[in-house]
Amino acid sequence: MPSETVKLTAKFKLKETPEELDDLFSTYREIVNFLITYAFENKITSFYRLKKETYGGLRKKYSKLPSHYLYTACQMATAIFKSYRKRKKKGKAKGKPVFMKDVVMLDDHLFKLDLEAGVVKLSAPSGRVQLEFYSAKYHERFKDWRIGQAWLVRSKKGVFLNVVFSKDVEIREPEAFVGVDLNENNVTLSLPDWKFVQIITHEREVRTGYFVKRRRIQKKLRAGRKKEKLLEKYGERERNRLNDLYHKLANKIVELAGKYGGIALEDLAEIRNSIRYSAEMNGRLHRWSFRKLQSIIEYKAKLKGLRVVFVDPAFTSSLCPVCGGKLSPNGDRVLKCGCGFEGDRDVVGSWNIRLRGLKMWGVTVPPESQPMSRGWKVSRNDIYELYKSYG
Repeated sequence: MPSETVKLTAKFKLKETPEELDDLFSTYREIVNFLITYAFENKITSFYRLKKETYGGLRKKYSKLPSHYLYTACQMATAIFKSYRKRKKKGKAKGKPVFMKDVVMLDDHLFKLDLEAGVVKLSAPSGRVQLEFYSAKYHERFKDWRIGQAWLVRSKKGVFLNVVFSKDVEIREPEAFVGVDLNENNVTLSLPDWKFVQIITHEREVRTGYFVKRRRIQKKLRAGRKKEKLLEKYGERERNRLNDLYHKLANKIVELAGKYGGIALEDLAEIRNSIRYSAEMNGRLHRWSFRKLQSIIEYKAKLKGLRVVFVDPAFTSSLCPVCGGKLSPNGDRVLKCGCGFEGDRDVVGSWNIRLRGLKMWGVTVPPESQPMSRGWKVSRNDIYELYKSYG
């Protein structure tokens, strides 16, 4: 049975932050900015070349700093410079890149995590420093997982250690695929045997509501600590509410897809580059965290042994799933084809996603399994199973 690697990041809040960490943050930021400037001036995008040309000088200047901090700083500087070049090509970046955050990248030589004891041993100029962290219930699931890279992050809420855990899971061969069409306000699933499920989420209303609250605060209050605290409060509330929504949605989708073995999703990685609507619609779509929901669905599905594939999203809601012809509007969100097929836009999208998942996996859909009779209609009232709102 084939296996895949699942990676998840867990946060550990440190109980105490010694002064030595303040020096570490400032020193690391200084090194990364030097490396970014060097890469910018010499047009270096290779980690190995950047390390080769700068390591000797940095090692002399920061002789007390463990050498692996220089390695991770080169990795971070290279990633930042590559991201800057991509954004500059699209006209979204000016000047030169600068690293301003209190973040330190760690590899397995720089820290050792002990989940049972609730401590992390961190390499510092003075030697190994033992730091305690607050244990959370979800930390227990990572006891048997491998520990990878980590990031030491300082924010207004304290200092956190963000650790990447990985685990190999067995993925069974899928008997069929469930097509998942993500929308602003609902998620539509196409199951085998022409069954469809729609889950109403009200995500658009949630996001718009918090957007309006923040806009009112920005207009009414002058710049200051009170304004900043209110914006942070409502921003955190929105994130928490949507995270809860996404996990509940993912659990329901994985549950429905469990007996079939496969989930097909649209590859929406570059969708924001093609958004060309009104200013209001653009704002709504850019606030929509579809990729985050997809990643949650993906890792939850893999942990259950389900296969996840990403298909081309082009024309999934405008081509007939029966004959492949071009669909035309027939009132509200209903689409109609010359072959006689008629169906809701969300049904068409999820159906085509499921068919493309089957084709990607090399499964041929036999003609007798498709509703080829003329006049076949998909009625929202007849075949939708509407779940309660998760919003």
